[in-house]
Amino acid sequence: MARRLVDLGHEVHLVTSLRDFGAEANGWVQTNEAGIFVHWYHTPYSNSMGYARRMAAFFQFALAALFKGVKLRGDLVFATSTPLTIAIPAVLTSKLKRLPLVFEVRDLWPQMPIAVGALRNPFLKKAAKWLERWAYFNSKAVVALSPGMKHGVMETGYPEEKIAVIPNGSDNVEFAFDVDAGVKFRDQRSWISARPLVVYTGAFGKINGVEYLIYVAAELLKLGSDVRFLVIGDGAEYNMLVDLAKAFGVYEVNLYFEAPISKNEMPALLSAATLATNLVIDLPEARANSANKFFDALAAGKPILLNHGGWMHDLVCAHKCGLAMWGLSAAKVAVELDSKLHDHEWLNSAGKQARLLAEQYFDRDDLAKQFGLILESIKNDESVPVSHLAPGIYS
Repeated sequence: MARRLVDLGHEVHLVTSLRDFGAEANGWVQTNEAGIFVHWYHTPYSNSMGYARRMAAFFQFALAALFKGVKLRGDLVFATSTPLTIAIPAVLTSKLKRLPLVFEVRDLWPQMPIAVGALRNPFLKKAAKWLERWAYFNSKAVVALSPGMKHGVMETGYPEEKIAVIPNGSDNVEFAFDVDAGVKFRDQRSWISARPLVVYTGAFGKINGVEYLIYVAAELLKLGSDVRFLVIGDGAEYNMLVDLAKAFGVYEVNLYFEAPISKNEMPALLSAATLATNLVIDLPEARANSANKFFDALAAGKPILLNHGGWMHDLVCAHKCGLAMWGLSAAKVAVELDSKLHDHEWLNSAGKQARLLAEQYFDRDDLAKQFGLILESIKNDESVPVSHLAPGIYS
């Protein structure tokens, strides 16, 4: 989005963190990335860190970002969360510089950490809910990444007309199916061969529930299926997942782990895949997610498997672009998955529908235009409700 704003003639300063534990940076480092002035603050962070250490990192960055933000010139402040603590430097910078604030909600905080039990202290829960409302009600507009997140923001009493919906987008050029890249990816892993391949990429956190694939893989073994799983990522649950895969007899039998890959390696992976997945544990708060992996799969023209309800579930059902398996047992999912992954007519049809969905509603260029209109509207103090500029209706 920032690159596209630069292309439209805007000057963009991005205040962010340098999370690498091995980085030698101390304090702030500035670079220019595709015309964006990027200000990096060294804040070691990893999903494998405990909750207390992660919260400490959030507040460390929030304080540093405030001091940096007030030194920068601009016409508008845009802040994107998670974590919700980003509201601290965003709101204070907005007030100190008397600039309008647009706040983006990428996850429903504090609902999510409360739902998974990461935030239990009654005082901290109350403080987090206060921070959430403080962020919204000090913003001229809120951008939600899904219709479900919009509903979550509205539950705080924030006006609907001031909430736009702009999900994570599909990079339809970069992720277009590439047969040669897919063949090369498979050739580097002899265990795939010509077998159907199911992929997961992303964090191995509690909320992701990646163990779901282990249970399905175990059921597929019972069926004698040749389906293979490739699970790529890292996080706090990694060791547990490996131990569980070994316990169920699927580790490097029909389910394989690999380390995280960069964004520019993703198109080859998805070109090699037969089907992609988007997983979360079965909590109402998790169903509003807007994970990149979902939109990457659509752009690559790959059917996608979901194990959760919510707006993505409704999209997959309505557009017939994958398998909506919410509420089904691992045994039933395995039977359906084995059948569909050997049905070339279904794979072709679902893949085409996935790509069509990406082009119709989620092309990042189109979403960036909506985003730019919202920022311009707020900067110019226009009366058009931002909910009209990006309503989040996909039918």
